[in-house]
Amino acid sequence: MDSLETELERARSLDVSDLADAIESIGFECTRCGECCKSEADDPHTATVFPDEVRTLQVTTGDDWRDVARPMPYGLSAGPDGPEGETFEWALETDACGDCTFYEEREGEGRCTVHEDRPLICETYPFSVALGGTSQPMGEAVDEAGVVRAHECEGLGRDISRADAEDLAAALKTRAVRELEEAIGVREAYRPVETDTGEVVVHDSEGPKTPDGHPR
Repeated sequence: MDSLETELERARSLDVSDLADAIESIGFECTRCGECCKSEADDPHTATVFPDEVRTLQVTTGDDWRDVARPMPYGLSAGPDGPEGETFEWALETDACGDCTFYEEREGEGRCTVHEDRPLICETYPFSVALGGTSQPMGEAVDEAGVVRAHECEGLGRDISRADAEDLAAALKTRAVRELEEAIGVREAYRPVETDTGEVVVHDSEGPKTPDGHPR
């Protein structure tokens, strides 16, 4: 497997025009169905968010860190008083139904209440790039073109303008670079910590944190 540094250089060298060609060949138009913002089969929505994206959303909403993001549940175990252990990512917070906390429906259509400041993983869904160290949102790919992967979405296969394809491609490249930079940052900042029973520690590129986003 190539190193994260090698994959980062590959991500930085991605050609936006080539990515846009791939997106055009697959086709996409958001139908506002909201499926990418909702829980799936009683599994709460898990959209990865970078630490700086959490802070941006804090400014946008005026909310506390814990109202915006939660520890990614993967790697945590169920303790007597709730989740405990260590994890390596943040996920957008969810509501009581397991849907993204920033999702709402109006007149049968879904909408994001923080659309202008939504995280890159939301901006680029349903696409990802096939590089080691980058994420595959919502499971395995259902279509591929070059290094571009498409994930389950009812908007796939629809016509997309060249301008929209290029905007989406540029965001997709940015996300791939950011995911790899974050992964490298997590690796460099990681230090083992002794956790008490019932404690959760989140390791991100800025070091270990408590669930409220404060350094541990």
